[in-house]
Formats: sequence, structure tokens, C-alpha cells
Amino acid sequence: MRINVRVISLSLCATLAAVTFAHEGHDHAQAPGDALAVTHAVLLGGGEYRYETVPNWSQLPEGRETLGPTHGGIVVDRDGNLYFTMDGGPNAILVYKPDGTFLRALGDESLTGIHGVAINDENGEQFIYAAHLKGRRALKLKLDGEIVWTIGFDDVKQSGKYENEGQFSPTAIAVAPDGGVFIADGYGQNWIHKFDKDQNYVTSFGGKGEEPGQFRTCHGMGMDRRGEKPLLLVCDRENRRLQHFDLDGNFVAIVTEGLRRPCSVSFHDGKVVIAELEARVTILDQHNNQVAHLGDNPNREHWANYHVPPAAWQPGIFTAPHGVSFDPAGNIYVMDWNASGRVSKLRRADAAIEQAAAGE
Repeated sequence: MRINVRVISLSLCATLAAVTFAHEGHDHAQAPGDALAVTHAVLLGGGEYRYETVPNWSQLPEGRETLGPTHGGIVVDRDGNLYFTMDGGPNAILVYKPDGTFLRALGDESLTGIHGVAINDENGEQFIYAAHLKGRRALKLKLDGEIVWTIGFDDVKQSGKYENEGQFSPTAIAVAPDGGVFIADGYGQNWIHKFDKDQNYVTSFGGKGEEPGQFRTCHGMGMDRRGEKPLLLVCDRENRRLQHFDLDGNFVAIVTEGLRRPCSVSFHDGKVVIAELEARVTILDQHNNQVAHLGDNPNREHWANYHVPPAAWQPGIFTAPHGVSFDPAGNIYVMDWNASGRVSKLRRADAAIEQAAAGE
């Protein structure tokens, strides 16, 4: 598939009302010092998989010169508000409106280092589920940051897969329709542990290896509800593939292979978006065909590079996608693994913008 990348001038975008500047909440606000996408947006993809970068998306919290280190995940609530995790203080989760306006921060420095997140609606109330890598535990949080419960090493050691606490390093979490949870030990022993809705241990599956059903870094997960029955979709990062499991932990299928170290997934309208650590975002269609690659970085020195400075960032080009999420409208948010912190918004682009950009 050929990927189209086009630059849209500001005058054109203003005419089409295609670009809004969210920094400071003003149409003509000064860009923060670490932003490059000031003067133009970029079109990525093609056909029904066409997206437009949003210049200067997200204002910085007061007192910060950069966002801060990002090495975690992104979730979006039913109102379209964005929650993404931080790897350093002073707060664990930052919350933004869809237009990039900063709303609030959740959790103090003790909760930083959340690696994987999911959001779940339970009887009308939404909760955040988190794989707290730094704390070697899983958490359920209210949307105000209050902890509901924790699952730690004393719980997962029931699996018989561990000799000491240092072996358990959770990277992802997913919630089953019945309220049960799956916790991936992606930076530890490569087992996925299942607990019921009351946090009782049920089973473990996977283990380190290259055979179907095994993992070399079970990094991210998502609850795939696209078929007749929900399945667990697992990012098997170092095997460069996605795998499906049923909710009892039985291997179902290898979904797709040949990815660039897949880190996390999100679902919308039959599609799956994948954050790939080696500088690319991929979209699968409802049949799990790879139909689009977005933000592919031609500079291999930037691939999976945590230390790419803001001055080297390019609009519409990623360095190390780690977290990703669709919002209810089908827009895509991408978090790069980066010391300064980078979260980008890709807005669904309509046909009029692409035609005008092409001079039609």
C-alpha cells in the first residue's frame, strides 16, 4: 500500500476549518517551545484510512517546559476526554479534552510509572484499570484517581510461576465482559494471569517462547469484541505479532505477523490500530488485514529511541509509538516513548481537505 503524505497550508486549513490550535486554548496562541507542527498539518494514509495531524495539540500543564517522560498508555472516556499516563512526577495521569485543553491531573508521584491502561463502563460508571509497572501491581481506579483495589505479587504468586517479587513486572491489563481481569507480565516471566471480578486468581497462560500461544514480551492487550465471542488480543512484541486467546486462556490464532514490535492496540468500528515501537502506527481492517501504515519514520536512528529531542520531531512522523487509542469519533491519539513526552492527535480527514490539498 502506498501511503500519501501531504502538507496543508494554514490559509487552506483556515478556509476549510480543518485545523484548530489547542495550546493555551486560543486560535492564535504562541506555540510551546518544544512544538514543531506550528505552521502546517499533514495528511497521512489514504482512502477511508486518511488522517490529519493536529498542530500543537495539547497545552502543557502550568509550570512545565515539556510534558515529561511518556512510557505508558492512553484511554478515552465516553465523553471523548483523554487520559494518559506519565512515567515521572508530579502526577500519574493527565486528563485532556478532545481539543487539547488540559483538564486535571490524577494521582501523585507514587502512582507514576503506570505502563498499560484500560477503561471500562460498569453500570454507568467508568473505571480505569492499570498495570502499574513501577509498583509491580495492577490497579482499579475511579476517574478521580481513587484506588478501588489492587492485585500484587502475593496474588500472582499463586500461579507458581515465580520465585521472588522481582520477577513480576506487569505491562498490560484488560477487562472481560464479566468483570474478570487479565494481567500481562510482559517485562517479567511472560505469563498472562486471569483473575475473576472479585480479584480471585483463576489461571495463567503463555510463558516465554516463540511457539503459538507463547510470548517474547506480552506487552499490550485489548478486549476484542468484533466477533461473535469476545477474544483477548495480545501484542507479542518481540515476536512481532498479535495473538488471539479465548477468555479461558486458550490459544486461538495468530492474527497478524511482521509488525515492528507492537506495543498496544485500540478498537473502533471494526478496525484495530496498533502502536509499533519502531516508529510506525498500523491499522487492521475487520478481517485483520494490514490496510494502512501511518507516520512511518525513514530515519532508523529514531526508531524505538527514547531520547529523540523535540527539535528533531517532525509533524506526522513518529519515533517510538507506545500507547494508542481511538476516540468515539474515530480519531487516533498516539503516545511516543520519549524523555520529553509526546502525545499526538490524528483527526479523521474528510475528502474535501484531501481534494483541496491536491489542488483539485
